[in-house]
Amino acid sequence: MKLIPCIEMLYQAEHPDFIQRFRAARADGFDAVDTWLWRDKPLDAIVDVMAETGVAVNSFCVDPRASLVDVADHATVLSGVRDAVPVAQRLGGARMIVASGFRMAGVNEAEQRTRIVQVLREAARIAEDGGAQILLEPVHMVIGGQLMAVHTVRQGLDIVEEVNSPALRLLADVYHGAVSGETFEQAFADRIGLVGHVQVADLEGRHEPGTGTLPWPTLLPLLRERGYTGAVGLEYLPSRPIAESLALTRRALGL
Repeated sequence: MKLIPCIEMLYQAEHPDFIQRFRAARADGFDAVDTWLWRDKPLDAIVDVMAETGVAVNSFCVDPRASLVDVADHATVLSGVRDAVPVAQRLGGARMIVASGFRMAGVNEAEQRTRIVQVLREAARIAEDGGAQILLEPVHMVIGGQLMAVHTVRQGLDIVEEVNSPALRLLADVYHGAVSGETFEQAFADRIGLVGHVQVADLEGRHEPGTGTLPWPTLLPLLRERGYTGAVGLEYLPSRPIAESLALTRRALGL
């Protein structure tokens, strides 16, 4: 099971230049990275540095971010997916990340889920037609008293299962799951086949594994036992120089 650094967070302090982070990741033995929004990125330079280093882009975010809950945003969601598909193709099959957006006051939970499933079915069709894949990421975030509509791994798995498309899988960020109160076992249960990517950070502080309270020695054995064969993304805020941070992470995860 390999590790994939999110270069929006890792290498940022050492390498303010985004492209240089690909070279730094390669020097540390990584062959893929995760990123966030793409419209502000130098795509030509990314393609060039991918060819130079052999470092692939594993995932990036659909841009702009829009709500899966608010039907007024659905056209923006679908337009964003359409725009992201050729980017995914250009980046060698990188997956496209979406989050649900916030709960809507006055709209019951069942209706919110119906809306999310509806727009994701159409988004998955667009992705599948383009040979791409979407990752739904549950995110625990509260703004203005409103929590994200999909904030636990279990909720995300329920939605991916209902959409029932090979072009939609779950990005299981165990940090957000833990903030929501999930244990690793509760999160993954018996539907690991619906998980396309796993990301990690410790609780609290969102720093590297080994700095907080989560039981990291149990995570990889659990994933292997359940049949997960993908990578583990490092989406955390380094609390120390990158070499020390990565060494601590590898010890904590057992990789």
